Amino acid sequence: MAKPLVAIVGRPNVGKSTLFNKICKRRIAIIEDTPGVTRDRIFQDAEWLGYQFVLVDTGGIEPESEDIILAQMRRQAEMAMEAADVILFLTDAKAGLVSADYEVADMLRRTDKPVVLAVNKVENKHDQESVYDFYNLGIGAVHEISAEQSLGLGDLLDEIVSYFDRVQEPEEDATYIAIVGKPNVGKSSLVNKILGQQRSIVSDIPGTTRDAIDTPFYRDGKKYILTDTAGMRKKGKIERDSVERYSVIRSLAAVRRADIVLTLIDAEQGITEQDVKIAGYVDEEGKPSIIVVNKWDAVEKDTYTIEKYKKDIEVDLAFMTYAPQIYISAKTGQRVDKLFPLMEQCLENANRRISTGLLNDCIREAIAAAEPPTSGGRRLRIYYATQVSTCPPTFVLFVNDVKLMHYSYERYLKNYLRKTFDFSGTPIRMMVRNRNENRND
Repeated sequence: MAKPLVAIVGRPNVGKSTLFNKICKRRIAIIEDTPGVTRDRIFQDAEWLGYQFVLVDTGGIEPESEDIILAQMRRQAEMAMEAADVILFLTDAKAGLVSADYEVADMLRRTDKPVVLAVNKVENKHDQESVYDFYNLGIGAVHEISAEQSLGLGDLLDEIVSYFDRVQEPEEDATYIAIVGKPNVGKSSLVNKILGQQRSIVSDIPGTTRDAIDTPFYRDGKKYILTDTAGMRKKGKIERDSVERYSVIRSLAAVRRADIVLTLIDAEQGITEQDVKIAGYVDEEGKPSIIVVNKWDAVEKDTYTIEKYKKDIEVDLAFMTYAPQIYISAKTGQRVDKLFPLMEQCLENANRRISTGLLNDCIREAIAAAEPPTSGGRRLRIYYATQVSTCPPTFVLFVNDVKLMHYSYERYLKNYLRKTFDFSGTPIRMMVRNRNENRND
């Protein structure tokens, strides 16, 4: 099920980043009293009463003149409307109702998106008296809160999640496939080839796809939801006040909810720094993945061409050696039909669960083949192992002292697990705990 996107919008210095941190229960956004501190769009998974959503801190605006303030505020509001499922409009009780609040409210009122109005910094009786002025915005109910003191946040979040049923319609069991990559690597072309129709606009102009587009379809009696994401350029090339920043947030959110990710690479360009960054994000999220080298028909080949490509990928994406590679042409359809059997195998491996007995037999064999490291005269002892989850497969090792576990030996154990059991196509996670620690820690 897709996670709704909630964007916090408002004037500079009304407390957006403070509220963002409180809702996410982590200090993520930088907080300063100076307007314009949050320059990049920040997003984070959040939860309230069992509802999962993605929260976006939309960043302050640095004022240069009154006219520029209004122009920039308009662009910020437009970006929020473009991307968000629910908009949280934050204002400031201590500053009172100002003209810029009317400017944003007027734009938000004309959208089809739910808008929740909150008045922040309500910390005394004088602040409460100014709250009534904000009903003049015509948004609806006004929530008085203090993000700094965590006052009123429960009622505010209750209203926000009340809109999620409209956004988050339950899907029957379906496999979510996210297609990611740089602009113009052929993501939309691949979507169209898989679907057999012109579902996505295809153009040689990078950035044609502005949002993550979901398309449900059936194949061999199974339901899939294919997500064509916006191309992700280097951070420095994206304009600070552009819809593209929100498009990238949508793309990253699509990876988070995906069951499997197809990471596209342009065969004509080869592996680039941005390809490595995108693949790194997919790996960090623990998603089964396939490296899809597209435009293979456009590459001049000899006997060694494909081996060179494979070697380059293994070197540049050394952290992702588990991901199988496939060389296709979305334009001609070359090998596109082989994607689905490969995806099903990766998904099966990501859901594989190893019995505790077999797992510990494997760990004992690994220890016999290569003794654990020592430090300060003490040797690492591994008492037992257990698998705690799938997608990705996650294992916990209980040891005598976690400080004795060297990363190189942990990597050796992961590789031994891969050699023993088929985990191709999926990352695996390993956690190390002292034997006397609670397993739920």
